[in-house]
Amino acid sequence: MGQKQQPSADPRPDTKKKRRVAFSQIDTGIPAKDCIKIYLVSTKEEVGSTDSLCIDPVDLNSFFEDEDGKIYGYQGLKITVWFSIVSFHAYAGIVFESTSDGGKGITDLKSALQNIFAETLVDNKDDFLQTFSKDANFIGSLVADGEVLHPKASSNWQFNEAKFHFQAANSDLEVIRLPMDKMAGRNLYSRLVPLALLLIDGSSPIDVTDPRWELYVLSQKNNGQTHPRLRGFAALYRFYHYPDSSRLRLSQILILPPYQSKGFGRFLLEVLNNVAISENVYDFTIEEPISKLQQLRTCIDVKRLQGFSPIEEAFSSAVAQFKLGKLSKKISIPPLLPSPEAIEAVRKSLKITKEQFSHCWEILIYLGIEHDKHMEDFILAVSSRMRDDLIGETTDAEGKQVVDVPTDYDQEMSFVMFRSTNNATGVEMDESRANQEEQLKLIAQKVSSDQIRSISKPS
Repeated sequence: MGQKQQPSADPRPDTKKKRRVAFSQIDTGIPAKDCIKIYLVSTKEEVGSTDSLCIDPVDLNSFFEDEDGKIYGYQGLKITVWFSIVSFHAYAGIVFESTSDGGKGITDLKSALQNIFAETLVDNKDDFLQTFSKDANFIGSLVADGEVLHPKASSNWQFNEAKFHFQAANSDLEVIRLPMDKMAGRNLYSRLVPLALLLIDGSSPIDVTDPRWELYVLSQKNNGQTHPRLRGFAALYRFYHYPDSSRLRLSQILILPPYQSKGFGRFLLEVLNNVAISENVYDFTIEEPISKLQQLRTCIDVKRLQGFSPIEEAFSSAVAQFKLGKLSKKISIPPLLPSPEAIEAVRKSLKITKEQFSHCWEILIYLGIEHDKHMEDFILAVSSRMRDDLIGETTDAEGKQVVDVPTDYDQEMSFVMFRSTNNATGVEMDESRANQEEQLKLIAQKVSSDQIRSISKPS
């Protein structure tokens, strides 16, 4: 039987030391949004003060090469960017403890920041501070040759007095149009690009070499100010519309953060509406508006539609439908849509698109009915309209079916739609809008918001 070999005793001490293996720490990177702060400043005294306005960019990470938007190779990194809303130059202060390559290299910070600020980025802080005096009239010098536009004299626009006291006697507010076939418009927009990238969701720079782009600048000069200051801007594109017209599309609009929620955006939109009407374009559209912009647009359009005589008869007829008895007892529910004639009249005179008018139409009717008597029928009509939108009325709807299913909600307000293929009974697509009343609440919230409370009930 074999035996386990015993180690022989070795009286000599082990003179060899074990080698320690060290593993370098993996660099996980720093999200750009966690180490970069951007301040808007209007005087050189504000540079360096954390009391200045710090903005919240829509997406800083997208400007860095890493797919996760991270910065690599820095320990204790802090980047502070000061952006002048006088000269529209920027200066970046960069501080870090050390750098080391942890496996993903060391991010080129200057290149990354130039992706955002481009030619506006100034390397030297003293040179940046001098721009407040050297370029004090930067806006005034560029808009001097532009076309000054005004809202309609009958416009009932006004500033939000609760937040901003506007007095015509000591304020000079103007909207100036700068076409892109002139150097003034191109030069100004090139300085505004960083603000568009940082503050307008999903934006990209417009093609300043295309003369169909137009820049609209909102400027103001208060008492005691020698030069006008920028409050906001908008970029519009003029599309050709067969046979001899054009369509205006608002692609970018921004009111500078210090002046938001003070009525400037409303004023600028009023002027743009007037441009569309006075130049008799086919219609005026907004490219993918965010919810706040859409709400403001709707508030303005509802006020424009109130008292618009070509739709008064159609409006009265629509409201009267709710006074004829319970809609739930009718075989078919009257459509909650304006007539084709009303849609065309609104487009021709007010340049409001069919989709936008239909949205405003429901709000107008909501304001016109007696809520304690007709709210249930109004909700039912909205539900019917949403159902028609979902199912469709063209050949594209072929094969779509609506079936009743058990539900905890109001049975009349709920449905399931599916499309069958080859006469199959299996569900291929399931779309459900179980609680239609919640949709109505969204409309009601807009109607009851501060921006539309001043709308009087139509007669």
